[in-house]
Amino acid sequence: MVQPRFRSRTFRRVYVKTPGGTNKIQYKRRKNAAPQCATCGTRLFGVARGTKTQVRKLAKSARRPERPYGGKLCSACTRKTIIAKVRAVAA
Repeated sequence: MVQPRFRSRTFRRVYVKTPGGTNKIQYKRRKNAAPQCATCGTRLFGVARGTKTQVRKLAKSARRPERPYGGKLCSACTRKTIIAKVRAVAA
């Protein structure tokens, strides 16, 4: 019988062929969902995806882009936000 902690779908089931030729089930943790832009909801590129512990082990520069609103807004929304702020100050 499988261990009780593996019975829920928290762990995904991966079928692996062993060197002996038999198929075995390995239980692996699911990845977290890809980060999304706060305004438009598109997937953010350049932002690390994984479990919290995996992402935390990365260098800070590897976690998200080093620009204003990096890791919060996509590049298009960042551009719009910065332009809107400059126009508000100028007016």
